[in-house]
Amino acid sequence: MIEQYIPVIAMIVTGILFGVVSVKAHEILGPQRPNKSKETPYESGMEPVKSAHERFSVKFYLVAMLFILFDIEIVFMYPWAASFRELGGFALWAMLLFIVTLFVGYIYIVKKKALKWD
Repeated sequence: MIEQYIPVIAMIVTGILFGVVSVKAHEILGPQRPNKSKETPYESGMEPVKSAHERFSVKFYLVAMLFILFDIEIVFMYPWAASFRELGGFALWAMLLFIVTLFVGYIYIVKKKALKWD
């Protein structure tokens, strides 16, 4: 039984070893020329002037969740489209109901003005 898992274990060990060897090789062989400008924090071309624990607007999280929600829902349509001919009429009505439900959710989001950036 364990013989079936030997190739998987070998791939995992090989991947871990490759990662560790690559990082250590860079530390040993890579250029070591630190200076003050390389060690300063840098983000998006601006010097950080505020705390790292700054609060973000809920709109950022709301838009991210909406994107994930609708993106995942759309992914369900690809397998349906690929096997549309074999599924028949029932699958067509099921997908139409699914699309109408998504559209109602989208209308709700628009009515709540969740996508407005005031």
